[in-house]
Amino acid sequence: MRFKLFENAAIISRNLKKQQMKKSTLFFLSALTVLSLNSCSGGDEKAEDSEVIDTANTQVALPEPVSETFFQVPSPGEMLTFIKMVGGKNNKNISFLNPPSNEKNYTDSKTKSLNFGIYSCDLSYCSIFEIGSESLKYFKTVKIMGDQIGVSTAIRPEILKRLESNIGSPDSLAVITDDVYFSSFEALEESKQGPTLALVVAGGWLESLYIAINLAKYEEKSPVIERLADQKYTLDNMIEFLKKHGSDKGVESVRADFESLALEFNKITEKDVAPMKSKGGKGITLGGGKQLVINEQTYTDITNKIKAIRNSYTLTN
Repeated sequence: MRFKLFENAAIISRNLKKQQMKKSTLFFLSALTVLSLNSCSGGDEKAEDSEVIDTANTQVALPEPVSETFFQVPSPGEMLTFIKMVGGKNNKNISFLNPPSNEKNYTDSKTKSLNFGIYSCDLSYCSIFEIGSESLKYFKTVKIMGDQIGVSTAIRPEILKRLESNIGSPDSLAVITDDVYFSSFEALEESKQGPTLALVVAGGWLESLYIAINLAKYEEKSPVIERLADQKYTLDNMIEFLKKHGSDKGVESVRADFESLALEFNKITEKDVAPMKSKGGKGITLGGGKQLVINEQTYTDITNKIKAIRNSYTLTN
């Protein structure tokens, strides 16, 4: 499987994004990696009319090696946007989100950081799924917790006014909440709060999976289920990222939780996918590779583990 090649493609995209957005040096690019891996595997999709480059015979200009501190980990909005795209846009269910009223239960730095990530994901969910009134509630909770973990400069009071004035515009809400998310990471990174940053990322990513499994039922070859299986790669990156701050006891305990989740993801099997020829008739082929296969029992085991870990962080049942 050509993971390294697609990792370089992600790095190119990341550098372009940095020039445009001037955001944090921690970038969230798992979606591109997942899509690239899907293209490599072939799946059940037909090749498009556009030509596919034979990388074996093409000189590709790759960027200079980057620091090992870069890890491909996701923003919560990536998974949620995908779910909406494949048919969940009319969903308004908030019963499985972490209620804002729970905020008062988080009294130590670990639970505050994890739940800042979780609430940020819930805010993203409400924005993407056009639940405007709930977006305001979750923003206020994110603001409160952000002040507690040291990112008050990233969540300015005027952002609430922007949310209120764009309550009927889901696209604008999504942009605003994403801006809050990335600005918070930038603030944590600039203040060298690495362990806090790691916990925030972990909480947000886990919550995106938790929301996904509450929305999706197991169906063979379902795009959402396949996307969940692909999170196996992201989880590996998450564990490596947490190891970087393993001297912190809170981070180390979360890493142990994620490694127990990895044991369930490792039950996912792989199958070979044969190369496909493009429609152009020019003999250009798309290389084969591996495709992840998740059966119903494995899906159940993974979802049960996600629920158990997530609920232990939110202190709920």
